Amino acid sequence: MSIPLPHGIIFDFDGVIVDTEWVIYQSWVRLYAREGQEISVQTYSPCLGAGYSRWNPADYLERLTGKTYDWDKETAERQAWLEAELARSGLMPGVRELMDFCHARRIGMTVASSSSRRWVAGWLQRLGIEQEFKGVFCRTDGYPVKPDPALFHAAQKCLGLPAQDCLIIEDSENGVRSARNAGIPCAAIPNRMTEVGDFSQATYRFDSLAELLGYLC
Repeated sequence: MSIPLPHGIIFDFDGVIVDTEWVIYQSWVRLYAREGQEISVQTYSPCLGAGYSRWNPADYLERLTGKTYDWDKETAERQAWLEAELARSGLMPGVRELMDFCHARRIGMTVASSSSRRWVAGWLQRLGIEQEFKGVFCRTDGYPVKPDPALFHAAQKCLGLPAQDCLIIEDSENGVRSARNAGIPCAAIPNRMTEVGDFSQATYRFDSLAELLGYLC
């Protein structure tokens, strides 16, 4: 397999740049366990790459328990726990090496995420890599979530490149479907949260960013 060297790369954020999806899921596992309930990866999977707009674990917990929760309080406590966990983990393996590769070859980079700008930009700033990207595009900027192609179209427009000269890096089934809807080549790199998904619509599939980089070099 060979990959044409792209002139621009569009990164998903959650599960590609930072291993947020696992930690976010675990924050729900902890809350469900406190309430005597369980939530499987399969049940939670509609959230992957799409946020809570299509399926909400908070609503599901209320249906399971018949209780009403103070979600401002619960969300704040969950957020504090998961941010402490994420602060210890840093970038996903291979992210820094791929960014260095792109800089050396003047390959433009953007981020397109179904998460909020507060979440994505906040972590990019904390990790000291926000300046690496020509643009960051998020759900709260007014774009519909994936698999709608709008986020990827905005990122492509920012790069100023035709679709065939870009490469999207995704980890979720919703993200891959969004890339296909956008008409942009996509490299799927599933992780422990998303590996059970259907990635048949991806242009390429790799086990890691390091493997992808090996095909680009």
